[in-house]
Amino acid sequence: MTPTDKPANETSERIQNPANLAPAEDLCAFLDRSPTPYHATEEVARRLANAGFQELREVEVWSLQPGDRRYFRRGATIVGFVVGDESPAVGGFRMIGAHTDSPNFRVKPNADVVNKGYQQVGAEVYGGVLLSTWLDRDLSIAGRVFCHRPGAQPEVRLVDLGRAVARIANLAIHLNRTVNKDGLVLNEQKHMAPILGLGGPADVKGLVARQIDEKPDAILGYDLCLYDTAKAAITGLEREFVLSARLDNLASCHAATTALIAEAGASPATRIIVLYDHEECGSRSAAGAAGTVLKDTVNRILEAHPKREAQALPRAMARSILISADMAHAIHPNYADQHEPQHAPMLNRGLTIKSNSNQSYATDGSSAAYFEGLCREAGYSPQKFVTRSDLPCGSTIGPITAAALGVPTVDVGAPMLSMHSCREMAGSHDVHLAIETYKKAFR
Repeated sequence: MTPTDKPANETSERIQNPANLAPAEDLCAFLDRSPTPYHATEEVARRLANAGFQELREVEVWSLQPGDRRYFRRGATIVGFVVGDESPAVGGFRMIGAHTDSPNFRVKPNADVVNKGYQQVGAEVYGGVLLSTWLDRDLSIAGRVFCHRPGAQPEVRLVDLGRAVARIANLAIHLNRTVNKDGLVLNEQKHMAPILGLGGPADVKGLVARQIDEKPDAILGYDLCLYDTAKAAITGLEREFVLSARLDNLASCHAATTALIAEAGASPATRIIVLYDHEECGSRSAAGAAGTVLKDTVNRILEAHPKREAQALPRAMARSILISADMAHAIHPNYADQHEPQHAPMLNRGLTIKSNSNQSYATDGSSAAYFEGLCREAGYSPQKFVTRSDLPCGSTIGPITAAALGVPTVDVGAPMLSMHSCREMAGSHDVHLAIETYKKAFR
């Protein structure tokens, strides 16, 4: 019997089990604490620290011993690892990669706009935003600011206004009579500037400064995001669904972090999670997957491990595996013809292996077989996703990392609907299955 042939009530019975809902409830808490990639990285760091992981700094010389639990940050990218008993040249690396960023709107450097008596904020599209879903939402502003400190480097402060202050207002149907037939066409520059209030310039920098008890002229720079203030929720007749912003890809970050913490005991292999920033805009940055974060990490672990080995990096990569964890497209009941008929994942049936013969995904037969085995150990058979042959295929950190390190890689993810919407939808039981599967990868 295939996953799609299972009786309708089989998944429902599992979902009602509180043991299976607890991970989804924890994911909701994780999402609510992570309105921006900077907050997500802080939340991951908090969870790792509470589990006994110690923070490293990149400017220091690392000294490592088997069993050490460590993490470090580079901007909104965070890497956590547990040093294996063996040198990675012998024990290999077990790695899960995901990304902390999601499509949204970023506040421009000169943000204050006045238009027809309205205070607005200049906002730039970040990533592949589904624009219409951001209309008529209760939006707030959060991110990081860099504060002047005399004689020292600028201090990085997280900020979250924590309440609705902005709205991108839709145009009334009376002024756009054919919108339901012709479709809504939005221009990022003309139509997507959020309204903050009435009157003169809103002074966004001053608003942020007051929130963190700083003077406006102390703020030297910022990375600020707009976000939907609606909380994450578990919904559905039998609580089948998780609804939230940023499920792509914080759901994978949450599962990977939870699995690493749960499986941080002794092991020959060194286990790593690498949660990148900037995936949604191509990964080309110092903190992105096309940068040196992971390569630097594995090299430093190899050098700092007391069991140093000759020709360590290529030997280690030959014994390693990377799971590129990013959300997958579930079949949509209203748009089923947009899916490849034989590869149509469903919610709450487990993780999906993503394949593309042109290597937009890094999966091959060998890495797919490896992950199939993990899923079976976790008690289910994985689903499969291939884009229709007449549609372009998206990509992930998987091929980028595989090419940079020469490491075998499999692209996987939990299926979801409304990907890149302001508010997305996934299966509540899939949260549990993702964690259990990634725990198997770290054993």
